Amino acid sequence: MERYEGLSSREAAELLAEHGENAIKEKRRSGALAMFAGQFRDALMMILLAATAASAAMGEISEALTIIAIVFLNAVLGFLQEYRTERTLEKLGELSAPTAEVIRDGARRQIPARELVPGDIALVEAGDRIPADGLVLESAVMCCDESMLTGESDGVEKVPSTPERPCKVYMGSLVTKGRGVIQVTGTGGSTEMGRIAGMLGSIEVGQTPLQKRLAQLSKVIGLGCLVVCAVVAATGILRGEPPFEMLLTGVSLSVAAVPEGLPAIVTIALAMSVGRMVKRNALVRRLHAVETLGCATVICSDKTGTLTENRMTVQELRTPEQIIRLRYQRKGDSFFCGENPVSVRDHTGLRMMLTVAAVCSSAVLTTKKGVDGGIRNQASGEPTEAALLLAAARGGVTREKLGWEVLREQPFDSARKRMTVCAKGPDGTLRVLTKGAPDVLLERCTRYLTQKGEQTLTKEKKDKILAQVAEMGESALRVLAFAWRPAAGPTDVQERDFIFLGLAGLMDPPRQEAFEAVRKCRRAHIRPIMITGDHGVTARAIAQQLKICREGDLVVTGAQLDQWDDHRLKDQLDRVAVFARVTPAHKLRIVRALKEQGNIVAMTGDGVNDAPAIKEADIGVAMGKGGTDVTKEAASVILLDDNFATLVAAVEEGRIIYGNIRKFIRYLLSCNIGEVVTMFFAMLMGMPVPLLPIQILLINLVTDGLPAIALGLEPGEPEVMSRPPRQPDESIFSHGLGATILLRGILIGLTTLGVFGWMLRQGAPLEAARTGALLTLILTQLIHVFECRSETRSLFAVPLSSNPKLVGAVTVSASVAAAAVWWAPAREIFLTAALSGQQLQLIILCCAIVPVISGLVLALRSGKSRRLEE
Repeated sequence: MERYEGLSSREAAELLAEHGENAIKEKRRSGALAMFAGQFRDALMMILLAATAASAAMGEISEALTIIAIVFLNAVLGFLQEYRTERTLEKLGELSAPTAEVIRDGARRQIPARELVPGDIALVEAGDRIPADGLVLESAVMCCDESMLTGESDGVEKVPSTPERPCKVYMGSLVTKGRGVIQVTGTGGSTEMGRIAGMLGSIEVGQTPLQKRLAQLSKVIGLGCLVVCAVVAATGILRGEPPFEMLLTGVSLSVAAVPEGLPAIVTIALAMSVGRMVKRNALVRRLHAVETLGCATVICSDKTGTLTENRMTVQELRTPEQIIRLRYQRKGDSFFCGENPVSVRDHTGLRMMLTVAAVCSSAVLTTKKGVDGGIRNQASGEPTEAALLLAAARGGVTREKLGWEVLREQPFDSARKRMTVCAKGPDGTLRVLTKGAPDVLLERCTRYLTQKGEQTLTKEKKDKILAQVAEMGESALRVLAFAWRPAAGPTDVQERDFIFLGLAGLMDPPRQEAFEAVRKCRRAHIRPIMITGDHGVTARAIAQQLKICREGDLVVTGAQLDQWDDHRLKDQLDRVAVFARVTPAHKLRIVRALKEQGNIVAMTGDGVNDAPAIKEADIGVAMGKGGTDVTKEAASVILLDDNFATLVAAVEEGRIIYGNIRKFIRYLLSCNIGEVVTMFFAMLMGMPVPLLPIQILLINLVTDGLPAIALGLEPGEPEVMSRPPRQPDESIFSHGLGATILLRGILIGLTTLGVFGWMLRQGAPLEAARTGALLTLILTQLIHVFECRSETRSLFAVPLSSNPKLVGAVTVSASVAAAAVWWAPAREIFLTAALSGQQLQLIILCCAIVPVISGLVLALRSGKSRRLEE
């Protein structure tokens, strides 16, 4: 190493004052109090607060306290979720090296990495994390893992910089091999990681589709409340009623119309869904992200570690006579020619090739005891070297078993494109072993080895070998050649007159479970797109294997993307299956373009380079095992097993939860409309008030709570993963749900009003008639909850056993209603009267008529539809 003076302590202090600490600066975020206050800006929350004020003004303190408790609970839950998501930038600091070795005042010093400044001379070696961006001054076979920034699984060799070809290293990347000297050029926010942090902090998290739909629902409810209040007040005043009393009555009806339990039930249903998803290895960090997954139209997936295994493996070995493929099985043979197993011991050419792979290597092989008690081989070092070492070990070929001793080494470098060693075999013979780029190595070979012995390497044979290399390259294999020769002495590492042994093809293979996961995405009409920092050829090969890239699809590189304006990108976007060689800025641009087309975009990834796009996407998905902390904090969903199939399960859960939200919105709004119709038409007809405020509160407590929550636990419809994703702008009342809610609500109200009027005409006391109306309203709603279990099947077609919690919830609610009517202490509280058997029979008959008729009609309609399909 050259002697460096480095910066003086004074210069370093001045530069530290000028540039600041070598740390990622955080964007100023809202304080905890501001976050909590922001939870009350939701439109439905504002309506509930208004309802609270109205209830308190009318003296209904208990109802006001109930509503405010619900509002407060929702605010707390929302605050806790938002507080966690805003910790993203804090995690970036954890990736920075805690200390750094520098040269200052001509001497080596260990300093906190935060104190590094531009111009510092830093020393790094294998195992170190690069403390700042810099230029390489010296390199002793230094190699860095930059996959967290680039997405590429291969290590990047670092060579000394020249004015014409500067060689850079980046903060947060890992030195996997060798050592080096770097000159710091950027610290903190000026580093590549700092720029990513800047992009991450500037992204605003938009509303999820469910939040948009609930906002739309809130506006409908708010407008409805105002209309009800105005119509009731005007009707009463025209009839000669006191204006103030009519105004209070109108406000009371408006309060009754507000489904105060809706926000709480949505939150509870989402939280329970989160629990189910954890059991399926998907951890949800933002509650509303569960539902958003269900309407994803596009999944932008990183390649390395997400669709692939994130480890280089030897896929095939080619001797001059045979193609031998590897199967990575826990038991049995590993080497096959076609379907026939190959014995390494009996195959001279294969054994010699694996010997070169094991001896001419900078990686280190170790063994570890597995969970099943078996011995597992592990290799540490540069990924390609490690893969070759493990492949050789599978054939029983290791340096230790063979007894080879390396006497001299000429390490791999990018100029020579090969590594050569002189080694002594167990019998004392000396050989020169080499491996490297096929085109370079073949030029230094004069013979090749066959089962019959050595043959002269003619130009024709070289051309055939190079054609094989090209063929392997088209299959996304990284190809290395192997050769050896007798050594002239213990220091002989001259690279000439070699005997060619064969080729090895390596790749980062697709995950086996990813094949089925992609097929499921296709069946669910979800479009998968691969976005990677890897080479286009490699990306295309993997995408074609997984059926992500099909005939006619495009593979677009970052360089091509730079030449496209936004208009052309949107024009071509529907045809692109793979984006290769992209930067973090490219990923952001792609996600934004997809969103501008109206897509709901899910983005998966594991490296720091994925974090900005993950946060920009409608739903960010991080890998739990291989993902960085930054990516996990930016994501809304974390796949604990890094399994692409888990994402498909999460999509299914998202679709189920949205269907369940529609179900309990249908239930709650139908019930509340029924209450309003009962009160409104009674006033229009000049009848006594059918329900007292305390009775309305009882109805809401009995019917809006447990049954609605249990409805949110309904299992998914059979066809949930075979239908297309719903449109992002689709109304929550789509497919006739609004009309169904209105019609069923009117029928509930008319049924209740009919029972109330009949009992009055039969001479029943007003208290008994109100009790009849109360019981009718509760029972019709409890029966209606079973109708809401499916939008396509009747209540007779859905077995009760599929949701026992709903049966239990209805039983509890019915018991409370019975106690309010037939238990004396409760009658005094709720101002009810015990009913006779005849009155009870009439109520049950009236409650059952509409559900039975509608169920039969739906069953007949479903049967007709099935016959037409057949």
